[in-house]
Parts: sequence; C-alpha cells; structure tokens
Amino acid sequence: MESPLTIVILAAGLGTRMKSRKAKVLHQAGGKTLVEHVVDTALELTAPASIYVVVGHQAGEVRNTLASRGVQFAEQTEQKGTGHAVLCCESVVRERTGRVVVLYGDVPLLKACTLRRLIELETRSAAAAAAISTFLDDPTGYGRMLRNERGEVVAVVEEKAASTEQRQIREINAGIYCFDAPLLWKHLHDLRPDNPARELYLTDMVEILNRRGHSVLPLVVDDSSELLGINTRVELAAVDRILRQEKVRQLMLDGVTIERPETVTIDSQVQIGMDTVVEAFTRILGNSRIGADCRIGAFSIVSHSTIEDSVLVLPYTIINTSHVETGTQLGPYARLRTENYVEAGAHIGNFVELKNTRFGKGSKASHLAYLGDSVIGEKVNIGAGTITCNYDGKKKSQTRIGDGAFVGSNSTLVAPVEIGEGSYLAAGSVITHAVPPNALAIARGKQLNKEDWARRRREGTLRAPDANIENS
Repeated sequence: MESPLTIVILAAGLGTRMKSRKAKVLHQAGGKTLVEHVVDTALELTAPASIYVVVGHQAGEVRNTLASRGVQFAEQTEQKGTGHAVLCCESVVRERTGRVVVLYGDVPLLKACTLRRLIELETRSAAAAAAISTFLDDPTGYGRMLRNERGEVVAVVEEKAASTEQRQIREINAGIYCFDAPLLWKHLHDLRPDNPARELYLTDMVEILNRRGHSVLPLVVDDSSELLGINTRVELAAVDRILRQEKVRQLMLDGVTIERPETVTIDSQVQIGMDTVVEAFTRILGNSRIGADCRIGAFSIVSHSTIEDSVLVLPYTIINTSHVETGTQLGPYARLRTENYVEAGAHIGNFVELKNTRFGKGSKASHLAYLGDSVIGEKVNIGAGTITCNYDGKKKSQTRIGDGAFVGSNSTLVAPVEIGEGSYLAAGSVITHAVPPNALAIARGKQLNKEDWARRRREGTLRAPDANIENS
C-alpha cells in the first residue's frame, strides 16, 4: 500500500524583482498562471484534498484562480521565509502520515515524472528526506549541495556564506524536497532565524536532520531547465518560450501540421485533432479545442472556443468564446466576438461580425455584416451590409430570423423583431415590425427621378425649387 502523500506549494511571495503590482505566481506563461502549472503537476500525483497552497500576497486572487481545482489553502500573513511558510501548514497537515513534498509556485516546468522519482527515492530508502539538485556550468547565485563520502547531502550553503572552495561546487540546490512527514513536523521547529534576513529557511532542514542522525539523499536532474524559477520578466519570457515549444512539438508528434512553428502561439491546455493544419502566426489560446481535419488560417486568433472537425478558418479571423460545428467556413477577416454558436455547414465571410448569436445550419453571411443578439435559422442568406440594431442605449434586444429567409443587402433590423420563415427582405429596408412567413417586406423611401436634373445642375440652369433637392 502506498504511503499517503501531501504536497505543499509555497505561493505567498509578491516577487519584487518582477516589478509588478501582481503577485508573482499570478503571472502567466504558456497560457496559464505559474501557480496553475505547479498545481496541475501536483494533481498528477495526489488528490486535491492533499494539496495545500500557502498564500500571502493577493491571497484572494490566488484562491480564485485555483478554485476550480479543489485544492486546500493555508495563509502566511507575514513572509518570514520558506521554513515559516511550511510551518503555516502545520496545524492542518501535521497529523498526516507518509510523505510531504514541498514545491514552489514559480517553478512551472517541473515534471510529474521527476517528482515521482524524488518520492520513490525517499520512500525506498531510510532517509528522512530527498532533495532535488542539478549541475550548472555557472552556479553563481545558487546554494551549493555539500555531500559526505557516501554521497548523502549534509548541508546546503548559500553562496554568500560559502567558502572559496565551496563556491567551486557546481551542484546546486533546487529547493524541492520530499520529507518523511513525522520527521519533518518533529524537527521543523528547530529552524532558527540565524541569517541577516532573520527568516526561517527550509534549506536549514538538511543540516538539522543530519545533526539528529538522519540522512538526506540527492536526486540529480540532468535537465536544469526543468528547475527554472522565475524572478524577472526576462525569466518569465524564457519559460513561456519553453512551454510553447514543448506544446507545439507534442502537437506535431500527435499528427497536427504546424507551418512555421516558431511563429505560432498555442497555450498549454489547447487540444487539436489529427490532420489539422495550423498556419503561420496563428494564436490558439485558453481552453480551446479544435477537431480533426481543420485548417486555421495565418494570423487567426482562436480563444476559449470549440471548433469541430473539418472547419476551414481563413486568415485573419478572430474567434472568441464560441462554438463552431463541423464543415463550417469562417473568414477571412471574420470576427466571432463572444458567445456565438455556428451550426454545421454555415459560412461566415469577410468582415462579418457575430456577437451572442446562434447562426443556423447551412446559413450564409458572406460579407460586411453585423449580427448581434440574434437567432438565425437554417439556410438563411444574409446580404452584404446587413446589421441588427440590438442596443437602444439602455438594453439589448434580440432579432430572430426563420429558416430559409432571404435578407437583402443593406437591411437594418431594429430589435426586437422577428423575421418569418421563407420571407424576403428587400435590399435597403429598415425593418421595425415582424415579417410574416413567406412575405416580402419593403421598408424604404419611394425613389424619385428628376429627368435631366444632373445636366442642368452642371450648366447652372436649375430653378430654385429643383436646386433645393441637393439639400433634401
């Protein structure tokens, strides 16, 4: 039977070197906040009830960000070091047996498989703890791992306190530990603020456990980039690039064609089906899901949307919080603004904008239209220049267009209004009342032709009443 596992994630700091009013763990890389990446990795190892996030700066925002994941929280009202942060969990975690893994909310590249190796190393040994380390060509600025003749870690010395000899050590401490839970809580109170910052450092637990006759084992991670923490926006950009490169590579291995992969931006949680083609400079963001055999045109942006199989998205199209059924064609230069549902086989053409609209199966709006707060039936034709006037300055109202209706070019539909099935709206009409099914609606001024008027205007021979037509 596996030992119980508790994971503590330290996420209370502000991160002053980020030069931001926002807590460091709330900055995004790869489409998720840093702390979301770490929590999602933890969720691969244990249940939400066994994950405790230590919050401090902007605690409410961090809680809200993680609310859907069901993890637990402990609050560090004063930031007095990493050891103090773990102590803030003691009252709710102390009785838990098994192992405690300590992570940081600003280390988003750490993999679950690495943590499994760390836990396995500590579990299968008699050690009180296991600590992750790595070797750097230039370890400047990092704490060094000090080992004994058996290869065990006996202390972690920070660079400022290291001797000249110790500074030559290339093995650095990543600050990520797996502890035997009873021994951690037994000795955590032995930490002392014997440092210039007067804080409690979790790194001191290595030496404390050794003094009490326990051993600490190292787990060397070959890929040091996995352990990158983030302190500046330069480092944030570097991690973002790594996350996106990994995502694009995995999608291509899974059967997605990505043209010019170095130019696209795809968030970590995006799903894309096999044989879909993503053209250059495309952005696919949030929890978007794209089916198989689609094509996403160059410079398009898909955000928090679902696109089913065999959809053609032509270049420069923007799709936000919308659902697009199979066989649809969108763009170029179309915009699905928010909360739209486009049914199968529909066609949304260039410079057409939808907002909060359901667009029916096989219907077409080929160019130059605005359709907001609308329900549009099947096989409807929307002519160029059509707009739904959905806002009267105080409230939004809905336009409903029945199956098979034909809306002539430059029609203006003043909501609330309903257009019946099979009806026909004459071009240039301003529709303010309901149109019955299969009716023709004409709502425009009567055309008046003045014979020879243009020639006489050019010659200056217009009489005064006719001249006034210019201003009418």
